[in-house]
Amino acid sequence: MPSIRARVARSAAALLAACGLLAAAAAAAPARYALDPVHTRVLFAVSHAGFSQALGTVSGSEGTLEFDPEDWSSARLDVRVPLQRLDLGDPDWNRATLARNLLDAGRWPEAHFVSERVEPLGPDRFVVHGQLTLRGVTRPLALEVSFNALRRHPMPPFRRTAGFSARGTLSRSAFGVDAWPTMIGDQVELRIEAEAVRSSRAPEPGPAGAADPPADAGVPPPPSPLPPERPPEPEEPVQP
Repeated sequence: MPSIRARVARSAAALLAACGLLAAAAAAAPARYALDPVHTRVLFAVSHAGFSQALGTVSGSEGTLEFDPEDWSSARLDVRVPLQRLDLGDPDWNRATLARNLLDAGRWPEAHFVSERVEPLGPDRFVVHGQLTLRGVTRPLALEVSFNALRRHPMPPFRRTAGFSARGTLSRSAFGVDAWPTMIGDQVELRIEAEAVRSSRAPEPGPAGAADPPADAGVPPPPSPLPPERPPEPEEPVQP
C-alpha cells in the first residue's frame, strides 16, 4: 500500500502537469485585439473621368481581430467602416458620394467585412479572403496584407499593439454603386493602414516574469518636498 507521502507526491505531480497543459493551451490560443479607430484608415482611389485618380479616406473603423502570429490560418477579422466619415476633400463631393444614387449612406451607413480564411504568401505576408457588405450587397473581397509589427506600444497605456498594411480592389458596380459610369471609374483601389490593440480582458504576453508597466509608467514622480529649514542656531551670549 503506497505511503501517504507517495500519494501526495503523485497528486502534486499530476496537478503541476495539468497546470502546464492549461498554460500551454492558453499560450497557443489566438489572442483578441480591438481595432484602434484613430490609427485605422481606409484610403480609396477611383478614376475621375480618366483625368486623375480621385483619392478619399474613411476613418473611424472599428472591429475585432483574433490571431496567433505562429498560425495565421486561425485568424478572424470582423470590421465595420462608418461611411459617414468619408472625406474626398470637398464637402459637396462628399455629399454627392454619400447620396442615394451612389453609396446611399443614409440607408446603409457602414460597410462590413468578415474574414473567411487566410492564405499565407510568405513571412509576414498573406491574403485575407472574406465577404464585404456594401450598400446592402455582399460580395467576396481579398486583401493582401503585410504584418508590420507586434509589440507593446511605447505610449500609455502601453498595450500590446499589432500593425498591418493591406491592399485590395473591388468593382463598385458589383455592389450596386453604378451611377455616373462615364465620370466615375468602376474599379476602386483600396489601401488600408490599421493598428489593433490587445483586449484589456486578456493578459499581456511577454517574457516570463515580465509584468505590464503601471498606467503611470514613464511619468516622472512628483518632486519630493524640500526638507524643513533648520531653525537658526542661538547666538552665543556676549561676554562682558
